[in-house]
Amino acid sequence: MNIAIIGLGYVGLPLCLQFARSGVHVLGLDIDSKKVRALNAGRSYIKHIDAKEIKKLVRGGKFCASSDFSKIAGAGAHSKTVSEPPYVGCYGDRIQAILICVPTPLKKNRVPDLSFVLKTGRSIAPHLQRGQLVVLESTTYPGTTENELREVLERGSGLKAGKDFHLAFSPEREDPGNPKSKVAEIPKVIGGYTPACLAEAVKVYARAIRILIPVANCRTAEAAKLLENVFRSVNIALVNELKGVYAAMDIDVWDVIRAARTKPFGFMPFYPGPGLGGHCIPIDPFYLAWKAKQVGQETRFVELAGEINRAMPEKVVARVGQVLAAQRKTFRGARVLVLGLAYKANVEDDRESPSYRLLDLLAARGAKAAYYDPHVPVIKPTREHPHWAGTKSVKWSKSVISSFDAVLISTAHEAVDYQQLADWARVIVDTRNVMAGFRVDAGRVWKA
Repeated sequence: MNIAIIGLGYVGLPLCLQFARSGVHVLGLDIDSKKVRALNAGRSYIKHIDAKEIKKLVRGGKFCASSDFSKIAGAGAHSKTVSEPPYVGCYGDRIQAILICVPTPLKKNRVPDLSFVLKTGRSIAPHLQRGQLVVLESTTYPGTTENELREVLERGSGLKAGKDFHLAFSPEREDPGNPKSKVAEIPKVIGGYTPACLAEAVKVYARAIRILIPVANCRTAEAAKLLENVFRSVNIALVNELKGVYAAMDIDVWDVIRAARTKPFGFMPFYPGPGLGGHCIPIDPFYLAWKAKQVGQETRFVELAGEINRAMPEKVVARVGQVLAAQRKTFRGARVLVLGLAYKANVEDDRESPSYRLLDLLAARGAKAAYYDPHVPVIKPTREHPHWAGTKSVKWSKSVISSFDAVLISTAHEAVDYQQLADWARVIVDTRNVMAGFRVDAGRVWKA
């Protein structure tokens, strides 16, 4: 079996490697020529992905990367329709499936941005062959696969989904930085445009994934992914709101959660923070809310959760203001260090990180804002925060850390020596409760 995977980022690259180690020949496609060159040279640009494995699979002929989308056509194109028996082509030349793993961000007005998906579809369409399978893995609203993506593919190829080529949706479930998260072990939800499309998608994914969950159609699979992330967004919003409510009652929300999580049934712990980050939770609820409006429905609960979570950076910075005021200082000219730029612990992934919003808010108030992150030595160009590109992490030393008027913990990386932080920092604003387990002088830690 040969497949192509488009988008070689945090979702696409692990999927490439899993299929390749399962014996499938994988063509990785990406418009970023730097990524292509790195992968073909056996190098990794994602910290938790081992370069040795990439090199092994490349040298073994199981994986290669390219920016040439015409390779999707392969050498084994044929004239049969998908309703006929499966085509058996020459091993090593025909692409059987094309999996799309590209970003689905929001536009500035919080409406879905499908431009990456649709551009990818237009790039695929001229080379699409009869009998091939196209699967969208990018999180999106229900109907995207069978409407927008299908129309682009059909218009550009002259073929019909369900008749000439297969079409399906199977949402990614990547958990970057989690050593216990294995692509092969994570159950895979799959929805097809037709029953035949579903059967073909199941056959392809069965080569690499242990547990497959077929569902009624593409819309159901798309909705399932949104439910997974809306569930997290709503529950995080709940504890973020309760944090302020309990604080007004002189109750520590972290102690409350610690007690509540001892219940062996009917409860799942979620934790407050400085805001949401990553490619899913800050974005996906708004995909659902937008689509709901298109069909005359409201998602008040979902939208409220989004508003609460998006307001957290403002509240955290307000807390920093209180900390500075206690030192008889204002934001103007104050030196504030944001500890952690990545959106989650122990990774370098900074997509949608609330730390960027914290840096922006601090700078807007006149503070001299900087950051420290052992996983992000320098900020790369981003679509949302281009003005921070090239900014370097400060050095980790007593002289540097003690020079800041306040240290704001945004991400609790395990690589940070928090006892040193406790010993060096003048004052710490802790949004992750990480300092609870360390010796700190009274009054030096403020929870936020």
